[in-house]
Amino acid sequence: MATDPRLDPEMAAFNAMMERRAAAQPPILPAMPFDGPRTLTEALNLPLAEGGPVMAESADRWLAVRGRRIQCRLHRPTGSAGPLPVLIYLHGGGWVWNSIDTHDRLMREYAAAAGCAVLGPDYALSPEAAFPQALEECAGVVRWVMAEGAAWGLDGARVVLGGDSAGGNLAAGAALLLRDAGEAAALRGLLLNYGVFDSRLGTPSYREFATGYGLTRERMGFYWSVYAPREADRVHPYAAPLRADLAGLPPCLLHIAELDVLASENQAMAARLRAAGIDVEDTVFLGTVHGFLRAVAHVGQARRAVEQAGAWLRARLG
Repeated sequence: MATDPRLDPEMAAFNAMMERRAAAQPPILPAMPFDGPRTLTEALNLPLAEGGPVMAESADRWLAVRGRRIQCRLHRPTGSAGPLPVLIYLHGGGWVWNSIDTHDRLMREYAAAAGCAVLGPDYALSPEAAFPQALEECAGVVRWVMAEGAAWGLDGARVVLGGDSAGGNLAAGAALLLRDAGEAAALRGLLLNYGVFDSRLGTPSYREFATGYGLTRERMGFYWSVYAPREADRVHPYAAPLRADLAGLPPCLLHIAELDVLASENQAMAARLRAAGIDVEDTVFLGTVHGFLRAVAHVGQARRAVEQAGAWLRARLG
């Protein structure tokens, strides 16, 4: 990892800790079959999901969407009553790995900070499931919550869709899909954490942070190649939301890591949303690298991001 003087000291310490843990296990290689690399990735990231807020209820539920039974993690915070507004949160991991288990603590942190339910779908991963399967699964979960969420104690009229990295991509893409289908009326907002918004790999931040900052330009190229194997799909507005007409989306909160290959496209996304007349709040978290929210137990900037998102979610969900 780079020793950039801009790097937040707590972020640097967290990066060093993760490098030591990674060195103690076999390298995680992006190669088929993916069962092995996914097992190693889970082993590396699962400890980060330990601790944190205790919920009134944490349960796994199942939904039938697009011919598949999708496992969904539901967190209900303490002190909650009645049908709860809900954040549907889509985990990151380059569309190829991570899970509702690796992101369990982050979802609980949001539930506690916002006083809302949080629902995390374990959408299908690439390369086994290429675009648009995961996108359509996520949109299907949102549709079910809006129509049937009361069965799980959820208020289907008060929904925010969110995610980090590839999950932020899926959240934006699903919001566009639902908008185009005339089904986005209940969406109160989008929480987009250092999202993937375009397939171009030549932005200023891709050049500046291509290597040495965790997520690399080469790795992002691989992720795109397996998520959208057909090059034509990589410019589809649901896959690359920065290329979409963004009018009609709900208010957005964008959290951006300063030292991230995706920083430029996140800043461009904020500008494009504003130009489309969307209410946008965006914050660049100085000294952080891609994925910093998984360090909420270690890095003050991550805790600050959760607190800010909690206040924004309360305002959006009422």
